[in-house]
Amino acid sequence: MFQATPPRAIAFFDVDNTLMRGASLYHLGVAAWRCGLITRRDITSFGWKQARFLAVGENRDHLSTVLLRALEVAVGFEQAELIRLSEEIFDTKLTRRLWPETVAVARRHLENSHEVWLLTASVQEVADVIAVRLGFTGAVGTVLEADDGIFTGRLAAGVCHGALKSEAARARATASGVDLADCWAYSDSHNDIPLLDLVGHPVVVNPDAALARYAAARDWPVMRMKRASIRRAARANRVRASKKR
Repeated sequence: MFQATPPRAIAFFDVDNTLMRGASLYHLGVAAWRCGLITRRDITSFGWKQARFLAVGENRDHLSTVLLRALEVAVGFEQAELIRLSEEIFDTKLTRRLWPETVAVARRHLENSHEVWLLTASVQEVADVIAVRLGFTGAVGTVLEADDGIFTGRLAAGVCHGALKSEAARARATASGVDLADCWAYSDSHNDIPLLDLVGHPVVVNPDAALARYAAARDWPVMRMKRASIRRAARANRVRASKKR
């Protein structure tokens, strides 16, 4: 039987503060608030956590709090509606917060016949929409348990975070027949050190303080971006759009 040539490598990308500026779950929370699914107090709390995340990086306790609240909200909620909300927030919010430099790197991997997978603590539905919209190979996120398309308020497995990300990467590499020594990983957080240590080509992106120290000790490449690059990309998109009219 004919066997397709396996990809030469996989590039794994974290999402929050790596592929995009800020936390994708925050914007999902805003959409849920507008639909009346969470309270103003919730969204204020999410906003504070978003601000702290932008300033100092990922905090595991805050992430757990947000995900637990998301599970409470999700009980009885239809999976199809979460997908619709995920598409809405990507098209109206997330696309304007993508780091153009990181997206360009991901697309170069695709041009080189590499698979590109997102590995994120954000919910699977959000991760899937981002991957589809950007033309990536796929995504692995935190899976909310659903029964006949209705969320139960439980996780199907653990949060896709820390060591679980490295396990997901190992599983993907095995499924694709790729040597992890030939793979790449991109992240901003020290919580992803297990993933970065796993691959042959780790790259840190706007790293938090702990990851910056760890990366410097190992002479890992560092990508540093500023908000101005997002603004320049937005202006360029507006110019292109106006020329098509």
